[in-house]
Amino acid sequence: MPISQTLTLSPENNEQLANFCGPFDEHVREIERRVGVEIANRGYVFQITGDDAPVRVALRLLQALYEQAGEAILTREAVFMAIKDHDAESASLAAAERAHEVVIRTKRGVVRGRGANQVRYLHSIATHDINFGIGPAGTGKTYLAVASAVEALDHNKVQRLLLVRPAVEAGEKLGFLPGDLTQKVDPYLRPLYDALYEMMGVEKVTRLLERNVIEIAPLAFMRGRTLNDAYVILDEAQNTTIEQMKMFLTRLGFGSTAIITGDVTQIDLPRKDLSGLRHAIEVLKDVEGISFTFFQSQDIVRHPLVARIVRAYERHEG
Repeated sequence: MPISQTLTLSPENNEQLANFCGPFDEHVREIERRVGVEIANRGYVFQITGDDAPVRVALRLLQALYEQAGEAILTREAVFMAIKDHDAESASLAAAERAHEVVIRTKRGVVRGRGANQVRYLHSIATHDINFGIGPAGTGKTYLAVASAVEALDHNKVQRLLLVRPAVEAGEKLGFLPGDLTQKVDPYLRPLYDALYEMMGVEKVTRLLERNVIEIAPLAFMRGRTLNDAYVILDEAQNTTIEQMKMFLTRLGFGSTAIITGDVTQIDLPRKDLSGLRHAIEVLKDVEGISFTFFQSQDIVRHPLVARIVRAYERHEG
């Protein structure tokens, strides 16, 4: 039998309410469609009607999204992910995970974990000096790592930010590409630039790059260096060799944090070379002070079809 519940949102803030509801109330209508309830409101008072379980889900969603709308612009994607989180996790699991929630505040907005694995990942980054984020594309591994690094830099927790990728695709063929070495490897580092631009703005990133406060470089440039008071991210780590991975991990100096991200199903190394990421998972799994977060297809935060595509490949290859 359908039930009806009333929710009064607070604090009363017209801008927050408008952000929460979205253009033409599209955010509220999205919750209605996906959760399976009817929602009517007058101002800050919302009436939710439907079956018991969906109504309880809708109540939690409305409260959580209204709070989020007070911190940053609420997008359709954020609403979709909030619905997915509430659908995928029980209330008790969500409460347990949120007890360890790490909220990252950059000048461009608030970043928080979407789902249990992302919450655990951010908590591990905040409490460990070396962190591995391993899983398929679209799970937020690199984005959350860059967000954590930007916050550390903004709050003067570190003096430098280094973003590193192995330029495997270039291999021995860099010579045929036009431009100097920086221009040759830039295409392989573009996802890192994009994340930085989104969180800090193009002008600030350009300024910090010129001052070498931010350095974006191929992995080969790390050899022989010791990195103190730095935040170092190694992206696409599945394309490192065992020797390269060991070299990178031993660059870490005092006051530094390292995050290593990769997808062991997307290795582009020559067949004769073993992946340094696969090897590190086995060698370092019991080393104190190192964290591993393993993401699955259900953690993907891109278009819903991406998760289905990943699962289809997993079934075919498994």
